[in-house]
Amino acid sequence: MRAFVFPGQGAQAIGMGKALADAYPAAKAVFDEVDEALGQDLSGLIWNGDLDELTLTANAQPALMATSMAVMRALEAEGVTVEAASFVAGHSLGEYSALAAAGAITVADTARLLRARGIAMQEAVPVGVGAMAAILGLDFDAVKDVAEEAAQGEVCQAANDNDPAQVVVSGHKAAVERAVEIAKARGAKRALLLPVSAPFHCSLMQPAADAMARALDDVEIADPKVPVVANVLAQAVRDPAKIRSLLVDQVTGSVRWRESVANMAAQGVTEVYEIGAGKALSGMIKRIDRAITTAAVSTPEDVVAAVAAIKA
Repeated sequence: MRAFVFPGQGAQAIGMGKALADAYPAAKAVFDEVDEALGQDLSGLIWNGDLDELTLTANAQPALMATSMAVMRALEAEGVTVEAASFVAGHSLGEYSALAAAGAITVADTARLLRARGIAMQEAVPVGVGAMAAILGLDFDAVKDVAEEAAQGEVCQAANDNDPAQVVVSGHKAAVERAVEIAKARGAKRALLLPVSAPFHCSLMQPAADAMARALDDVEIADPKVPVVANVLAQAVRDPAKIRSLLVDQVTGSVRWRESVANMAAQGVTEVYEIGAGKALSGMIKRIDRAITTAAVSTPEDVVAAVAAIKA
């Protein structure tokens, strides 16, 4: 049994998806569709632009989705559809890519939602007020305790449960800085502030959650072709109404990635293909369950290799 998973913010790179767009007309069509939906030459920024501009949340989110969907269209051109997977899942914004891949939301609607999401998340908290930090070497429960102690009346929450030894905290900058020092004192191997522009996946994002509720009201969500493992539940969902409400909850809720992967493994998933830019999820998955085989698919060569393996 296999799953397709989709990366989140941080995987972006200048040039991502260009070779795919050159090799597969269906992949190029995804970038064209996203450009048209946003009224912006986003593909030009992705392939020839400035990394700092691409990294802006409002650009990175639709750009990463476009790259993941370009990979999916290339796979489809080679005869592998999303139904080759028993589950799809994505890390944070990657959940939108997973829903697009499963046919629950159109690519154009997904691009517009992610643009709205990026802007709303950026505007929810003034720059410099919030922060995020990665805590390495402590498990989720230990980091939750650290966050609670660090809060001191401010917001500090365990935001991303990435793998058994990597948890991200999010909240007010001073509280997150306190969490870094407390975590080090409690034996964390490393604890460091992340280069992000806002404190994602914590209660400070409530204005963004409200904005996403309004944006999602205008979007049709269909039954996904395969179950989508939702970040905030770490369980598979197929009901469009449930998907809609979970996407709102996801803005302020924790990304339960470790549990999501463990849940898929418990249901028989033994191979996972990371669809899109980077290899971050593959690394997390190996730390969650060494029995799962992983492959990152982002280039035409990766597509050919993945198709051969899936069809074998």
